[in-house]
Amino acid sequence: MRVNKKYSCLPAEEKGIHIINIRAIEDIGYDQHESTLLNSLSKNPDADCKYGLYFRDGKRKVDYILVYHYKKSSAGKTLARRAQQNDSSVRSTKQDQPLPGKGVQLEMGESEPHMDYHEDDKRFRREEYEGNLMEAGLELERDEDTKIHGIGFVKIHAPWNVLCREAEFLKLKMPTRKMYQINQTHGLLKKINSVIQKITEPIQPKVAEHKPQTVKRLSYPFSREKQHLFDLSDKDSFFDSKTRSTIVYEILKRTTCTKAKYSMGITSLLANGVYSAAYPLHDGDYEGENVEPNDRKLLCEEWASYGVFYKYQPIDLVRKYFGEKIGLYFAWLGVYTQMLIPASIVGIIVFLYGCATVDENIPSMEMCDQRNNITMCPLCDKTCSYWKMSSACATARASHLFDNPATVFFSVFMALWAATFMEHWKRKQMRLNYRWDLTGFEEEEDHPRAEYEAKVLEKSLRKEHKHKETDKEKLTWKDRFPAYLTNFVGIIFMVGLTFAIVFGVIIYRISTAAALAISSTPSGRSSVRVTVTATAVIINLVVIIILDEVYGCIARWLTQIEVPKTDKNFEERLIFKAFLLKFVNAYTPIFYVAFFKGRFVGRPGDYVYIFHSFRMEECAPGGCLMELCIQLSIIMLGKQLIQNNLFEIGIPKMKKFIRYLKLKRRRSLDHEEHMKKKQRYEVDYNLEPFAGLTPEYMEMIIQFGFVTLFVASFPLAPLFALLNNIIEIRLDAKKFVTELRRPVAVRAKDIGIWYNILRGIGKLAVIINAFVISFTSDFIPRLVYLYMYSENGTMHGFVNHTLSSFNVSDFQAGTAPNDPLDLGYEVQICRYKDYREPPWSENKYDISKDFWAVLAARLAFVIVFQNLVMFMSEFVDWIIPDIPKDISQQIHKEKVLMVEVFMREEQGKLQMLETWKDKDKKKGENCNNHSPRLSRSRSGSLSSCHSYPLDV
Repeated sequence: MRVNKKYSCLPAEEKGIHIINIRAIEDIGYDQHESTLLNSLSKNPDADCKYGLYFRDGKRKVDYILVYHYKKSSAGKTLARRAQQNDSSVRSTKQDQPLPGKGVQLEMGESEPHMDYHEDDKRFRREEYEGNLMEAGLELERDEDTKIHGIGFVKIHAPWNVLCREAEFLKLKMPTRKMYQINQTHGLLKKINSVIQKITEPIQPKVAEHKPQTVKRLSYPFSREKQHLFDLSDKDSFFDSKTRSTIVYEILKRTTCTKAKYSMGITSLLANGVYSAAYPLHDGDYEGENVEPNDRKLLCEEWASYGVFYKYQPIDLVRKYFGEKIGLYFAWLGVYTQMLIPASIVGIIVFLYGCATVDENIPSMEMCDQRNNITMCPLCDKTCSYWKMSSACATARASHLFDNPATVFFSVFMALWAATFMEHWKRKQMRLNYRWDLTGFEEEEDHPRAEYEAKVLEKSLRKEHKHKETDKEKLTWKDRFPAYLTNFVGIIFMVGLTFAIVFGVIIYRISTAAALAISSTPSGRSSVRVTVTATAVIINLVVIIILDEVYGCIARWLTQIEVPKTDKNFEERLIFKAFLLKFVNAYTPIFYVAFFKGRFVGRPGDYVYIFHSFRMEECAPGGCLMELCIQLSIIMLGKQLIQNNLFEIGIPKMKKFIRYLKLKRRRSLDHEEHMKKKQRYEVDYNLEPFAGLTPEYMEMIIQFGFVTLFVASFPLAPLFALLNNIIEIRLDAKKFVTELRRPVAVRAKDIGIWYNILRGIGKLAVIINAFVISFTSDFIPRLVYLYMYSENGTMHGFVNHTLSSFNVSDFQAGTAPNDPLDLGYEVQICRYKDYREPPWSENKYDISKDFWAVLAARLAFVIVFQNLVMFMSEFVDWIIPDIPKDISQQIHKEKVLMVEVFMREEQGKLQMLETWKDKDKKKGENCNNHSPRLSRSRSGSLSSCHSYPLDV
């Protein structure tokens, strides 16, 4: 009876009943004060509880929701109602039920004797688990009278004493009464900051949390013994909704259900279907005419709207609503997007430099000059004929846009940019840690996952059956060996599948080029390379997008069979596998064009063949850099447009629509129920569950690779990444605010393993760009020719220097062109791009000395470039401190102030103790030196001597 009074919807002494749930009143009946109760409920009780944000009493706030499925028929409901109307004594026998509304379920069980065993088992587990939650101090309220048929909701409220207890356990830093002045800049810096604030005022979000603060409250881990240090004037707002839901979730994970001889927390109960969902509530609606102001509505207006794309993000409000982990993701995304602005500007300048100097580029001018009359060797056997180098004029001119001396500078700039970005983010992260009171925060080991507990249970049951042992078990490497072997074989197979698909696209390119070369029109022959490249890249893009989704599912499955112990271990292993597979999937076609295409071709008369019929691909006379640029740009833009934007918009909308159709099919046809306004927890249940930040980080990390790894071939990559991220921030914000259930706030002081991945990509980018400049572009051959072979110190004659000669009489049998007179004259010597001896030399067609000179220069450039840029990056890393000076001073100041607060408290205690001692001493003297009149009465003197302890 005591428990029921504590956890009922309305106080029992006021209403005279124990079950005040609407469905319970309808099914069970009501007591002598039933008319008063129904009159009060007729005043729209949903409005009193703010449509699900509070319990039915309108005072206790809903901090968390548990959702479960239950089977119920309308016949059972009718029979139960009739039985209750005929016999009111049933009501008095249900006084020990733990939750309002649970009596309904029990009586329905009586009216439906053929209940499913599994449903009974789930119901018993829920009863025990909810009872344990109430023993932990939480207050619960059930609601099965919803518009969603067959769905029940358990509302959870954490009272003040539970919040204080758990805040102390979790060591949550809370603001104290003590406030201190934040160090402000002085002199010239203060004037500059004020000017910057005035200029950037239009792009600042209009939220209170984003305004610059001059004072800050001193924070200290919450302690019930030191509550006097904290400002508890408004207990309802001392713990915000984010903190309350975090505390409740910790209790849910810690509380167990011991049915069937094993422990089950909320994760296990969700995995086994005992509960179908568990989530905190959003603060309210974000759109509508009469919507009360709330943080969700403010976020929707000032953050999750495309109309405010030019404004800064209200990161502090995001953290307040979603927690530190999600706040750090959006802060990192904002810093990354800001840092893309200077990279985009420099990339545009490099591209414009290439456009401005294209008419002055001597090699491309020589290639376009028809007077040179350079006849090139056939691109394929038999069907292809000889062709003029001037037909590749457009490709050569376009190559200069991306293959010019400025791209080398841009590669060095982007390497330093990546190092600066990482340092800037570390400093920003430290500022956020200070502002969000995360300094000194250390993550504790998480609770075991449901799958891990189930696997341990299975192992313990096997041992108990065999050896009658009940010791605590854990999974060893022997238990996981089959999963490890499956992971290794699976990853190798997926990487091999990616290589096989790239090889298939190579076969397509070779065969399509041979087929198009048969075209009789000169325009068709001149556009063969562009056509083949464009179609092959589109095929690669489609395959990459499909395999990305497949690899994501496979990576999750491979991680699940490993059965990691905690969610953190699961997330890290999933990230590693998904990143490895998606990295290989996205960059393998680009690596092929950059480093392998045209390297193993052979020479006329001695070509390298695939399947004895297809020749390996050759690079264009202007080099493979232009083709690499096309490949990179189409894949990058296609992934951003289709996968990152259309999929993120379309798939959630489609899932929401399908879920709506399912709920509509299951919904009751009762008109009164249909017209009822949905509760907050019903609306949130229809939203998409939060699936974690891994997909969001993953797409940005892959994009970071596109921006840094091959930036020497595509200087406009930062610009397209910037445009995409401006949309991506608002798209993700809108998804979090309007499309997803509110995630549980998770404390975190950094972005975790993603930072290490970013650093690894930054280091790899230096090496890859060195090889791209050295081996893919013509930068090194031009330098070698300019300083070693040029007669007049100019680039005149460079094209002829890079071409070798071949005598057509040396063709292998059956490989010569079918139409040798296609150009209108007989060809005796054709040219091909390579450094080889001419046919009139003693060692004809052998590699010439020029080849070794160029190779030595290329290798030297790679070594010098790599070490120089690495040194410069490390220097940037060293010269920029990880912790800003003002933040380190403020942290030190907080420590000093906290010591002062405790010292004053100790001094106050000592002074009070001294005062008590002085009073005690004076009282003793008064007792010893009392007057003769008082000494006559010994009992009076004794009473006066012993009166001090009573006063104290």
